[in-house]
This record gives sequence, structure tokens and C-alpha cells, in this order.
Amino acid sequence: MAEEIIIDREGLDQLIHVLREMGFQVAGPTVRDEAIVYESIRSINDLPEGWTDEQKGGYYRLKKRSDKALFGYVVGPHSWKKFLHPPERRLWQAKQDGNDFEIIPEELATPKFAFLGVRSCELHAIAIQDKVFLDDTYVNTDYKIRRENAFFIAVQCGQSAGTCFCVSMKTGPKAESGFDLAMTEILNDDGHYFVVEVGSEQGRKLMEKIPHRQAHSKEVEQANHIVNETGIQMERVLDTTDLKELLYKNLEHPQWDDIANRCLSCANCTMVCPTCFCSTVEDVTDITGEHAERWQKWDSCFTMDFSHLHGGEVRSSTKSKYRQWLTHKLASWQDQFGSSGCVGCGRCITWCPVAIDLTEEIPKICDSTTQNTSTPVKNEAPNEIP
Repeated sequence: MAEEIIIDREGLDQLIHVLREMGFQVAGPTVRDEAIVYESIRSINDLPEGWTDEQKGGYYRLKKRSDKALFGYVVGPHSWKKFLHPPERRLWQAKQDGNDFEIIPEELATPKFAFLGVRSCELHAIAIQDKVFLDDTYVNTDYKIRRENAFFIAVQCGQSAGTCFCVSMKTGPKAESGFDLAMTEILNDDGHYFVVEVGSEQGRKLMEKIPHRQAHSKEVEQANHIVNETGIQMERVLDTTDLKELLYKNLEHPQWDDIANRCLSCANCTMVCPTCFCSTVEDVTDITGEHAERWQKWDSCFTMDFSHLHGGEVRSSTKSKYRQWLTHKLASWQDQFGSSGCVGCGRCITWCPVAIDLTEEIPKICDSTTQNTSTPVKNEAPNEIP
């Protein structure tokens, strides 16, 4: 269904309007709190026109562009996970009824989301979460409903951030599948327009309602050139050859101690990651004790209580927590779900307060010739599990 057409800015605005008329909540990029985040949008006026982002280890800043690009940024602190796997979700309520109590099941929400501005690495991240929530023994019903009702409008990357390495993970920069529509934004002497690739029957039917024309071969070539140049721009590289086996063989490498001396166990890397899925369950009650609720909330392998069992934590040191996160993401994830848990979006590098960069740390960990020149981390529990 590789049909490519052209829409202009007004066509994009109408696309948002039509989606809203169809009952979709349109979520897309917008500027808030000095970052580009994903929130509900009503028109192209909500998009980050003329803004771009500058990213490097532990650094994120918005900067004005010299043009009026609507998608001239890379990725921010949010991922689409917040809509498909919400940070907080009430599971049920309980009310006192004399000497007994009544359980009130939570009605499943059935939102219809249209995601505008999804990057290729993010489409791959959603596909990875599908394996976690849909393809395992137990299906997450809430995720399933949200996923099936979603409409995806991808945007091909026109630039790379200083922390991107999606080329190494084979997840970008070009979105190849998993979308209903995929747009490449073009600004040149001929104007400001979008080359749109139709990726589904639902996408084709939507475009019938939007003014458009067929794309010329030169316009398609220009769109492909933009994406190809984005891949060439990418500075960070991660060699994934035999990576799972190398990480398993180096669980006691001295570089883990060096990382632990810098890591704050703040959990930023897991919160911004588009594939991390860990959660916890909390029970809360009011002061009278007559009403209680059970909530599911995002959790992280870096939090103190995450691995707590009777008698204490399984992983109490920063070293063991970071090692668990990285080896799961890039090694044991493959054993569980048949793919890497990393899509190369670079968020964990950008939003790490001390700029720990896995593309720099992994080659050191996998280098058996590295000598231990770091100060060992104290308080390593003797019975910790790697």
C-alpha cells in the first residue's frame, strides 16, 4: 500500500480536525515547561512551530529554528507509553457495608487516541511493549483496548539528536511499518508541505477526506534524501554483535563499580524509556477506613522497594540495580521476548543527571582487558542476584 501523496499545512490542520470529528483524542507534540512533550492538541497551532531541541549527555534545551518547521525536533522526555500504559491506573475500589465490604470493579476506559508525530524508534518501542502486554501468557486488557483503538501518524526524522543511536539498533530513522500514515516534512523554495505515505486502509480512508494531490517523483526523492541524511548525521554507535553473551560473561567487570560511583539511582532512565514496563500496586484508604482503592503505578528497578522480599532487598546496591537494568534491557530481554529492549532513542542518556551513556559504558564492560582502577562500591549485599 505504498501510496504517497502531498498535503500542505492547512491539510494537516484539517486532518487533526477530521480525526477529532471521528471521536479520536489527538495527542501530539507541544511545548510545555521548556520541553517538547506529548499532550492533547486541537490544531497545528498547538504544535512546536519553529522549535528544535539540543541534546547531549545530561543536557536538553529548546532552541528557536530559523524556519517554521512543525516537527523540527527529535524526542523529548515523554513517550507514547504514557497513553497506552498510563503512569497511574485505578484497578478497583472497596466500600464498607456494615461488617462487610463491597468490591467495585473499575470500568475499563476505552479511549480512541490518534498519535501525531510518532518517530520510527517509538513505533518499534510500541511493538516491543506489544510483546510484553499482548503476546505473553497473560494479556493486559486495558493496554489491548487502548492499542486496538489507536491511530498512528508517524513523522520521519529530519534530523538526529546528539544522543540518538537508532541506526545501531535498526529501529530508524525511517519508519517502515506500524503506522496508518507517515509524513516527511519539507520546507524549501517550493513551500511548506508533507509527503505522506499511506500505511493502512484506515489511513487511506482518512486521506479521502483531506485535500491532497499525488506526490511527484522528485518530491518522494527529496523526502527519502532527508531521512537518509538523518541517518548519516548520527554520531553515537553501539556494536550489538554478540552483545547478550558479552554482557552475561562480564557481570563482575570492574566497570560496573565505576558506573555505580556516578549513578544516583534516580530512575530517570527507566521513567523516560519508551519500553520499560515495570509497575507496582498500592492500596490506599481514606481516614475513616470506609473507602479503599487499589492503584497500579509505574515502578523502577532502581527504587528501594522494587526487589524487597521478606528479610530485605534482593538488590540493595546501586551497582546491582544498574547492572540489572542494563543487562535486562540489552540481554535477558531477548531471552524473554525475542528482541532487544532498547530502540536507540537516547532518552536515557539525555535525561541522566550525571550523563551516563550506555553507548560508552557497554564497550568498556565488554572489554576483558580493562583493569580495575575504580573505587569499589561499599555495602554490596553478599547474596545479591546479578
